[in-house]
Amino acid sequence: MRRDLVFLGTLISLVFLSLLRSGSPQHLAEEACSVQILVPGLKGDAGEKGEKGSPGRPGRVGPSGEKGEKGEMGDVGPPGPNGEPGIPCECSQLRKAIGEMDNQVAQLTTELKFIKNALPSPAAVAGVRETDTKIYLLVKEEKRYIDAQLYCHGRGGNLGMPKDEAANGLLASYINQAGLTRVFIGINDLEREGTFVYSDRSPMQTFNKWRNGEPNNAYDEEDCVEMVASGGWNDVACHITMYFICEFDKENV
Repeated sequence: MRRDLVFLGTLISLVFLSLLRSGSPQHLAEEACSVQILVPGLKGDAGEKGEKGSPGRPGRVGPSGEKGEKGEMGDVGPPGPNGEPGIPCECSQLRKAIGEMDNQVAQLTTELKFIKNALPSPAAVAGVRETDTKIYLLVKEEKRYIDAQLYCHGRGGNLGMPKDEAANGLLASYINQAGLTRVFIGINDLEREGTFVYSDRSPMQTFNKWRNGEPNNAYDEEDCVEMVASGGWNDVACHITMYFICEFDKENV
């Protein structure tokens, strides 16, 4: 590098001398005064480190890396603290209420199933009455006694058989609430005149509700029995038609 600088300086001197020889001294002196010969100097020492510049602009976001594998399950942590005590529950009252609701649902389910099986259409039913052991259904379809009995038999029952005061009163109330005046019940003396039995062939014992002067077997043809709205019984002809009451044992429904 130093040799190159010496050579360059020599070359410039030769050019300057040539110009002196070819021009007037005054002209050359003026030009010499206006010419500045710049010769690079030697490399200086390294300067001090400058201050840190301002941050550059953020670069573009790189592509997402591949999903890593699922790590192993950690150890089970210690149990947490016990929660606060709950509100006291009146369980006995709730159980009682739930039990009553269950009984009502079971009763309604039984009645619906019974009505569905016992009647051809909802229009034929005048509600249901029941005791602890019996279900009574008033059928609003006029039939002869024998046909009414077959109807009840075909559905697992019998014509209504009031065998005590409570049952008789229940059927009488049923007739009144339905707005009727009389219905067939399950009593007849078809097999032996004057010996009345229930439709399940069980004999009548001490209880009866014959009206005054009944049974009288009018015209020698009254072998079947009706109940009137007052709860009294009359013997009537079996070939006439009227509404009737079926009776069913709950255990068979």
